[in-house]
Amino acid sequence: MHSIRICRDVVSRRSLGYAYVNYNTTLDTHAASRAIGALNYTSLNGKPLRIMWSHRDPSFRKSGVGNIFIKNLDKSIDHKALHDTFSAFGSILSCKVAIDVDGSSKGYGFVHFETEEAANMAVSKVNNMKLRDKIVFVGHFQRRNDRPEGKERKFNNIFIKNLPHSYDDKKLEELFKPFGAITSAVVMRDAEGSSRGFGFVNFEESNNAAKAVESINETELEGHKVFCGRA
Repeated sequence: MHSIRICRDVVSRRSLGYAYVNYNTTLDTHAASRAIGALNYTSLNGKPLRIMWSHRDPSFRKSGVGNIFIKNLDKSIDHKALHDTFSAFGSILSCKVAIDVDGSSKGYGFVHFETEEAANMAVSKVNNMKLRDKIVFVGHFQRRNDRPEGKERKFNNIFIKNLPHSYDDKKLEELFKPFGAITSAVVMRDAEGSSRGFGFVNFEESNNAAKAVESINETELEGHKVFCGRA
């Protein structure tokens, strides 16, 4: 090992929770690779380590190339399980599941591939597939500043909330089927399997999604006034 640096706050000197480790490649060209393979996602003081290659060029990280977003993840899927699922499509630079203050999964995550081709393959193969009995949405990640705004933006995926608790995936699909071909319809549920009162519907055609939003938004379903809009 050549050097190690724990990053700290400049005022308090408290750890920021990340560090850099530099190996001497002239002595051992594979030391860093072995360290990643052996230690990535292992627990340290109750938290899983996430180890990735350091890229000093910020434009590489900020470009978003090869970065995908996954939502509706089962709460049992952690960083390692997500990594193991998507590593079949190519080399992964970083992988994480979003967690709350208690360390529980928020149901979505991110995978950054080394190449755009690997990301494209992952999106095409895993989107609308089941991972541990839950249908997941997988798409290319877009930073907020890069997302087109305004009413003219086309979309396929819609969000609906304030659903009656009697609505399941099948009933949600039946509600939206008259507007066009649907690739998935999912009602979000809590750990006990009860409806959380909202869900997502993905259409094959964007114009059908727009028609559904226009028709369903602010209508009543079993006494519930629902909101329906672009996800």
